[in-house]
Amino acid sequence: MQEGEAALCGHCGEVLFTNKPRSLSRAVGFSAAALIFMALTHAFPFLTMEAAGNQTRLGLLQSAQALWVDGAPLLSFLTLVFTVIAPVVLAGGLLYICAPLMSGRSLPGARFVARWIQRSEPWSMLEVFLLGFIVSLLKLGHVADIRFEIGLWALVAVVICLTAAMAGIDRRELWDRLELTFPEETPSLP
Repeated sequence: MQEGEAALCGHCGEVLFTNKPRSLSRAVGFSAAALIFMALTHAFPFLTMEAAGNQTRLGLLQSAQALWVDGAPLLSFLTLVFTVIAPVVLAGGLLYICAPLMSGRSLPGARFVARWIQRSEPWSMLEVFLLGFIVSLLKLGHVADIRFEIGLWALVAVVICLTAAMAGIDRRELWDRLELTFPEETPSLP
C-alpha cells in the first residue's frame, strides 16, 4: 500500500486502514526537535521565584535534586527517570529507528529499540510533570513573584514534539519497513 492510501471494506466501504503519508519523516523531524528542546530545557531554568527578598531559579534537574534534599529520594529518582531519561530515550530511539528506515536501511537492534519504544511510551510522564508543575505554580503565585523562563517553554515544546512524533508515526509502516530490512527475522509486536 502506498503512502496516503486507504484500505476499504469490500462489503460496506468502511475505512479499515489508512497509511499515513510521510510518517517516518515526521517522526524524525519531531524527535530531533524534541531532543533540541530537551537540551534547552536543561540549559535554562524553568522559573525564577522571588519572595521576601530571596530569589530562587529552578530547572528540571534542580527539581529532582530539591526532592532528594527534602528527604524524598524515591520521588526524586522517579522524577529523574520519567521526566529526563524516558523522553530522551523515546526521542533518541525514534531517531535511531526512523532516520535509517527513510533510506531503506536499519541499524542493528532497531527491532529491539522499536519494541521498547512501544512498551515505554506510556511511561514518559512529561505531561503529568508539567501539569503538576503548573498547579503548584498557581498555588505559589499568591506567595511569591514568579517569572517563567526559557526552560519551561522548551519543556512545553518537548511535550508537543514527542506527542506529535508518536501520534504521527504509522506503526504498520514502521514494522513493515523493519521487516523488509531484515526479512529473515519475524517481528513480534508487543
